[in-house]
Amino acid sequence: MTDAPVADTPSRVRARLTRARILEAARRELGRDPDSSLGDIAEAAGVVRRTVYGHFDGRAALVAGLVEDAAQALRRALGTREGREADAVTALARFVLAVWPVGDRYRMLLRLAPQDLGAEKVAEVLAPARETAAAVIGRGQRAGVFQAAVPAGPMSRALEGYLLGLLECVNGGTWADDGGGAAVAALVAVGVDRDRAAACVRGLGR
Repeated sequence: MTDAPVADTPSRVRARLTRARILEAARRELGRDPDSSLGDIAEAAGVVRRTVYGHFDGRAALVAGLVEDAAQALRRALGTREGREADAVTALARFVLAVWPVGDRYRMLLRLAPQDLGAEKVAEVLAPARETAAAVIGRGQRAGVFQAAVPAGPMSRALEGYLLGLLECVNGGTWADDGGGAAVAALVAVGVDRDRAAACVRGLGR
């Protein structure tokens, strides 16, 4: 016998909305200044520090909440991708276009100190995307449309670093992109001719 779901009450709804507001304020404030304090975040959220501590017991817990939000958004993005395309070029372009908005929204996490995140947590969050990318790249290598000098696993990690580097450029204001440029760049990085890469992304509406 399973427990019945707990019914929503006005207080639970308010708590969820307040938590979401605090996380959104944290996303904005940490994007503006990675050293923003809990007081800064509380002020931006329109609550007092005590309210922040009622939901998160410190900065580490607040960052963990942002990371979990990012992980959920990434899982949703990967879940909305269309089924396995026969064309690995199209599959990789769709993958980048799906995950880029998530990376763009949560790119402020890249600016936090390593101790705020932790390598194990980052690996856990990125695992679904890494597995998807490696599978697509492997398929493209076997089909002869991606360069095969580097195995699929290491190539997917190299591509991840490349895309994170582009997000850092967005952070620094030296580049702006809605994902289309990143998708073309990713395809070129794995060995697709630039004209074919650009045509593929244009064909996807970007």
